[in-house]
Amino acid sequence: MNYFGGCDAGSTYTKSVIIDETGAIKTSVINKSRINPVLSAREALDAAVSQVDDLASAEDLTYLVGTGYGRNKVPFADENISEISCHAMGVHVVNPEVKSIIDIGGQDVKGIAIDTDGTVLNFAMNDKCAAGTGRFFETMARAFEMSLDEFSALSLKAKNVIPITAQCAVFAESEVISLAGEGKPMEEIAAGIQVSVAKRCFVMAKKAGVTDSVTLTGGCAKNGGLKQAIEKVLKVRVVDLAVDPQLMGALGAAEFARQKGMAL
Repeated sequence: MNYFGGCDAGSTYTKSVIIDETGAIKTSVINKSRINPVLSAREALDAAVSQVDDLASAEDLTYLVGTGYGRNKVPFADENISEISCHAMGVHVVNPEVKSIIDIGGQDVKGIAIDTDGTVLNFAMNDKCAAGTGRFFETMARAFEMSLDEFSALSLKAKNVIPITAQCAVFAESEVISLAGEGKPMEEIAAGIQVSVAKRCFVMAKKAGVTDSVTLTGGCAKNGGLKQAIEKVLKVRVVDLAVDPQLMGALGAAEFARQKGMAL
């Protein structure tokens, strides 16, 4: 049996997926990224390989594709492919019916339109400001003195939404602290933050050509409050994936590796 790997070296988390000749996922790993992306990628891949009995080391993989924020820092990969292409392929593998993606990474937001074969039709990306990214949510949750899960759950309790007007992550944090100081309901402030991010997603999604349904990828896809806000702001249905949405980049990379490796 041949095995194929995908390693997604993200700015916040590093993910690794190993699949077999049929495309079935054998194992996956999600690790917090270190400051050194090469070390992050190696640790995630080695951890995944250790969970497959037929593999003694990463060198036993038939083909390995690197991707993500640090894809050019995965020197041991056979090939490196952009995270946009890998997210599209990963989603296509899990659900071929999905044709639109909003990927909220640690440092950017992407809207991606997918063709029928899993390739990218069009995309748009906002990578010039931290607002609306995973880092932004971490900052907001910290301001609330909560975990990300607690923050998401809090926003879902809101009956009303307090708009967050600041377009900068730093100013938004100051605005949130001021609103809390005024005694505004915390759940309504949290809901306002979710809507603020959803509006940024709206811009990227429309530029990419999102239509009536979309799926979310990246760690922020697990944020139930954000999912609800996106459905309201974009007026689209958000499709849940059967595989952890944080793994889509690594899974897509692994599928590219399988296609390349089987052709050798």
